Amino acid sequence: MNELELQALLPFMVLAASSLVVILLIAFRLSHTVIQISGFMMMCLTVICMWLVRDTLPREIPPLLVIDGFAAFTTGLIVFVVLAVGLFSYIYFEEREENPKEYYILLFLATLGAAVLTVSKHFISLFIGLEILSISLYGLIGYLRNRNNAVEAGLKYLMLAALTSAFLLFGMALVYLETGSMDFAVIGRHVQSSGFSVLMILGIGILLVAVGFKLAFVPFHLWAADVYQGAPPPVTAFIATASKIGVFSVLLRFGQSLGLQNEQLLQGIFSFIAIASMIVGNLLALRQQNIKRLLAYSSIAHFGYLLVAFLPGNDNGETAALFYLLSYSVTLLCAFGIITIMSGTKQDAESVSFYQGLFWKQPILAVVLSVAMLSLAGIPLTAGFPAKFMVLASGVEDSRWIPVLVLVATSVIGLYYYLRVIGILFEKPEEETAATKVLHPFFYYATYTSLTVLMLAICWLGLFPGNVIDGIRQLLQLE
Repeated sequence: MNELELQALLPFMVLAASSLVVILLIAFRLSHTVIQISGFMMMCLTVICMWLVRDTLPREIPPLLVIDGFAAFTTGLIVFVVLAVGLFSYIYFEEREENPKEYYILLFLATLGAAVLTVSKHFISLFIGLEILSISLYGLIGYLRNRNNAVEAGLKYLMLAALTSAFLLFGMALVYLETGSMDFAVIGRHVQSSGFSVLMILGIGILLVAVGFKLAFVPFHLWAADVYQGAPPPVTAFIATASKIGVFSVLLRFGQSLGLQNEQLLQGIFSFIAIASMIVGNLLALRQQNIKRLLAYSSIAHFGYLLVAFLPGNDNGETAALFYLLSYSVTLLCAFGIITIMSGTKQDAESVSFYQGLFWKQPILAVVLSVAMLSLAGIPLTAGFPAKFMVLASGVEDSRWIPVLVLVATSVIGLYYYLRVIGILFEKPEEETAATKVLHPFFYYATYTSLTVLMLAICWLGLFPGNVIDGIRQLLQLE
């Protein structure tokens, strides 16, 4: 490994070191506040390192990794998400019965796993990144072990993740048996010269099962609602954003390397999964009275929308997918930030009825949550509108008419349950909401400020998406 390759790896080395720093801080018995601030500084240092290495991109680190503009964007988005999740985690766990210090070790390890997925170009690095991510999530989901829902959610995710690993390894074995390589580029060249054999399609299909579990595509979605409900809100936010960004990034890279969209059978499979996810996700969300379960089923639909951008397999589809991931992540951080700040010491603010009349009690939080719901619904002047429009445009450009029509129809269905939540916020309150305990005013008000900034970012992305889209296209040219 030469100096330039080592320099390109610097942000990932800082991510790996962040968990070691937390371990040392715990060993010296430092406080939760010190650990929180140190973790925040490590994430900021990661961002600085990414900025410093930008001129060295793209950089291939054989045989496992490639750090290019695509990886820089997705890794940066993951780190941004973790900065917000870390802030939410402080005000949530500071008031809980569990010692929150070890939580940050798991959070930073999961971040490292998701980041490794974004730079993977080989089955080995894909498996390593996915396992680091999954094993960390077992502990994060069940961290509040005194709650039955948390333990149940952790066990469900553990069993399904083990099943996912088995499918992943078997699919890799079949592809390796056919091509003699586990490098995406080599496999792609084999496909170009020999086409998709039966064994290759079978191996990719089994790999798709593993990816489908991680992204909660239909029919691999049964774990999503229970895990979203049982996990602490900051962890749910991480699963819904950073975790899925990492997995979807490696799916995009793998699809582009092999040209999966050019095989008619695989194209049909992806189209079916996209259509089923959009329909089932929206229909299951219609009757939900638990906001975390509502967002879980909503996420199934949104990743169905993302598959519409994946189907063309071209630069426009890739740009649309990345912008959608950005808009979706910022929006969900707003929603789960509100859930976090509204949760009490004994119970999370899960029930939709808990938010009745919130505008008359805490208008800032109500406005932030309203904007987040409008963005998820794809209403103009919010980030969700240009994101969904770009996905639609990429599908229309490639003549994917059935998925596009289903996307439009299911988006109309989604309006009902998003607007229902907004309506509840502005109803007359029936009872007083429990006041949030303020132990450290600086972090409490920092959370209010961050939620306001995220809301403004949603509006800015909705009003002026052009600069961000141009930036994404420039980064994609560094491949």
